[in-house]
Amino acid sequence: MKYTESHEWIEIEGDVATVGITDHAQKELGDVVYVELPTEGHTVKAGEEIVVLESTKAAVDLYSPLSGEISKINTTLREFPEKVNQSAQTEGWLFKLRITQPEEVNSLLSEADYQNLL
Repeated sequence: MKYTESHEWIEIEGDVATVGITDHAQKELGDVVYVELPTEGHTVKAGEEIVVLESTKAAVDLYSPLSGEISKINTTLREFPEKVNQSAQTEGWLFKLRITQPEEVNSLLSEADYQNLL
């Protein structure tokens, strides 16, 4: 698993990355009440705004950690946004991305680097 400084986690299998927010991020955000997800088939560049999470504390924009095409979204979050809080790093994943610039993976943090960031 890889991480970003903005508290997203990325699990890569082949050329597909599953993206969500870290457990640390969901705790800081508070109770998530709404998730605005991207559209499947949408092409994004690394660093582009891709998801909006609204909580009882604030609304935050999340950015794509890698460039690629959105291949799947977690539609369960539309009806059950609390899944982000209940299991941020499993059932609360946000979207899957077919990676088009694999060299960008090198800019992501390892788990040890992410822990040092915290």
